[in-house]
This record gives sequence, C-alpha cells and structure tokens, in this order.
Amino acid sequence: MLQERATRAGFGLALLSAATFGTSGTFATALLDAGWSPGAAVTIRIGIAALILAIPAVVMLRGRWQVLRRNLGMVAVYGLVAVAGCQVFFFNAVQHLSVGVALLLEYMGIVLVVGWLWIRSGQRPRRLTIAGSVAALLGLVFILDLIGDTLVGVLWGLGAAVGLAVFFVLSGRSDSELPPLAMASGGMTIGAVALLLLGTFGALPMRANVDDVDLAGHQVSWLVPVIGLSVIAAVIAYVAGIAAARNLGSKLASFVGLTEVLFAVLFAWLFLGELPTAMQLVGGILIVLGVGLVRIDELRPAAVPGGAPSAGRQALPLADPEPTSRAE
Repeated sequence: MLQERATRAGFGLALLSAATFGTSGTFATALLDAGWSPGAAVTIRIGIAALILAIPAVVMLRGRWQVLRRNLGMVAVYGLVAVAGCQVFFFNAVQHLSVGVALLLEYMGIVLVVGWLWIRSGQRPRRLTIAGSVAALLGLVFILDLIGDTLVGVLWGLGAAVGLAVFFVLSGRSDSELPPLAMASGGMTIGAVALLLLGTFGALPMRANVDDVDLAGHQVSWLVPVIGLSVIAAVIAYVAGIAAARNLGSKLASFVGLTEVLFAVLFAWLFLGELPTAMQLVGGILIVLGVGLVRIDELRPAAVPGGAPSAGRQALPLADPEPTSRAE
C-alpha cells in the first residue's frame, strides 16, 4: 500500500516537474520579445536558481567538500555545456521557431547519445533503439522543411540537442556521493559566472531592460517572467523532479518527463498563440515517437550470451537523467 502511494505521488511529481519545465519557453519568449538577449535571460535564470538552491545543496553535502572538489571538472563541464550552453542555444532557437518545435529539436539529444555510445564504445543499439532513432531523424526532416531565417532557429535547436546529450552522458558518469542538488547548484553557479564574464568582455550580447513585457496578452512587469523562469521553471521543477526520481526511479521519472514537450506546446498555445504547422506537427509526432522508443528500449533488460536477460545491465545507458540537471 505504501509503495503504491509512493508510486502515485511519484507520477504526480514527475508530471509537475515536466509541466514547470515546459513553461520556460513561454517565459523566455516574453523577455526576448521585449528586447532581452538570450544570454541575459539565461544568466538571470540560472543565477537566481543557483542562489536559491545553494543553501539546500550545502545542507545535503553535509560538509563533504572533498566530494565536490573531486567532481569539480565534471560539474564545470556540466555547468558550461549542459546548463549555460544548452539554454543559450534553446533561447536563441525560440527567437526563430515556435517553443514546441525548438523543444522537439532539443530532445533530439537523446538520439545523439545513441550515436555517441556506438562510436565511442562500440555498443551497437538494438532494433527498437534503431527504429526510434530513424523515426526521430525522419521527424527532423519534416521540421527541416523550412526556409530563410527559420533555418537558423533549427541550427540553434540542434545546438541545444548537443547540450542535452552532454547532460545525459555526464549524468551517467556522475559520482553517486555527489548530491544532485549540489551538482545542479554548482553547475548553475559556474554557468552563470561564465556567461557574466563573456558578457563583460563583449563576447555574448547582454541586453536587458525593466520595461513591461507582454505575457498571455497582458502587459506585466519584467519581474513576472524572470520569477517564472527562475522559480517555477527551475527551482520548483528541479525539486519536484528530485522527489519524483526518488519515488519512481530516475529512468521511469525521466520517461514521464517526456511529457514536457506536450506541456510546452500547450503553454505556448495558451499564452503565446503559437502552434506548430501541420508539417512541423507531423515531424514533432515522429520525434516524440522516436525518443519514446529509445527510452522504452532503455528500460528493457539487455540479453546476455546465454539468452537470459540481465537485470543489472541497461540496453542504452543514457545515464541518470534526473531533472536536477535538466538543461533547458
């Protein structure tokens, strides 16, 4: 009975995490349309979130600073590529594409991991993974039926996919002694500092203002989307994701997290009036189908030479994609 309640609670928390993460594109679009640069929007988002998460992260470390020092290199790469880089790419993508299409392109990162594992370790994917990858790539072809400035958005979206792929790879190599909140807060801090340095030296445009912004057809203070990005789409999403992963296991929780795409499209439609075109919708369905097949294949036990399934080995170790280290 207790396990059943925990499972139900876990599903609810996983959906809450997906829904709150799905608001990031809507809040970001409000700022970008008001003249903010993607770099400024990302910096303020992860900077505020890092500060809020700092105290619980320190508490969870319990003075084990040597664990953080031991993993400092991984945390730095995670913060620079999987957090800061991925978000900058994603926010640049939503300047040219609808939020839903940009997010679908970012989720191509899961398929990129398949190719990475194949090239690096010779780990040939199984048939279901291959089918999912083909479906996702075919969906990308449909979305790429675009011309002009929108193609730039597609390239930004694929850059975000690379960042998401790095997140999965690094998550799989993370130290089990390093609390997820510490990794998230540390990575966000490093990412925010790096973006501020790039902005200071003029390498990354940092445009921001305190003018009112348009959100859901209403003029609101710029603080509304900033708080939404930092608190709702970052802190709440991370905390709910942590609790969901503990109740469901990280793999099942991340599988439920694929509903983020649906939530993002829904919020973009309700608040921004954005809907994918028919061609993009077909491509999006194929990408979701492909990613879903890859994730289902990951949950299946891999066969051993004797023909029996091995419970201790994953077919595709995409890592431990807990929402504590989500990128977008």
